[in-house]
Amino acid sequence: MKTITGAIAVEGKHIVKDFQIGNTTTKVLKDISLQVMQREFVSIMGPSGSGKSTLLYILGGLDAPTSGQIMLNGTDISRFDDEKMSRIRRQKIGFVFQFYNLIPNLNVEENIMLPLLLDGKKMGSYKKQLDEILELVGLSERRKHTPRELSGGQQQRVAIARALIGKPEILFADEPTGNLDSKTGAEIMSLLREINQSSGQTIIMVTHSPEAVKSTSRVITVQDGVIQKCV
Repeated sequence: MKTITGAIAVEGKHIVKDFQIGNTTTKVLKDISLQVMQREFVSIMGPSGSGKSTLLYILGGLDAPTSGQIMLNGTDISRFDDEKMSRIRRQKIGFVFQFYNLIPNLNVEENIMLPLLLDGKKMGSYKKQLDEILELVGLSERRKHTPRELSGGQQQRVAIARALIGKPEILFADEPTGNLDSKTGAEIMSLLREINQSSGQTIIMVTHSPEAVKSTSRVITVQDGVIQKCV
């Protein structure tokens, strides 16, 4: 494994994930251990069915391991109850998905602010932060548009802004360019790289795209539920 230094953002210790279907147990992740440091931009690659997205969801608290630990800045979150884990996801973790998951009848700024509103925050208290993040993702002129008035790339920019508005410790991205053409995908990767480099945002991304990987600082390759390579 590549030698890395600095503070650990998230660490997986002996992660195992089994799925039970009837009497059959499928082992998806098999004793995976890894560390991602603060300010890193890490990509996770692997063939379909390798377990890479399952690993991402477990690291981000969207799924629980069968066994093992997930340490988020030194705190074991792997056995948190639903309420506590939901609060961690709202306050410390950001997620970007292949399909943008925007609310159709909300405009751009309302979609971006949604996680904070769900956490009981007032929209007016975040005007400066909202203006800055709209500028960052290049959507200042589109703030009152609804998702149906935006291109796929613009919708993904809204999703990225929504994930970042709460200033998460880690941004998790699951195939963020998978639903975009190559040119738009390259623009999204350029934006993620800028976010990582300008603000030091830790990013962990699952991708199947060799082009997307070029924007990241380290690649973890998963195959058959184990880490094959980390460079």
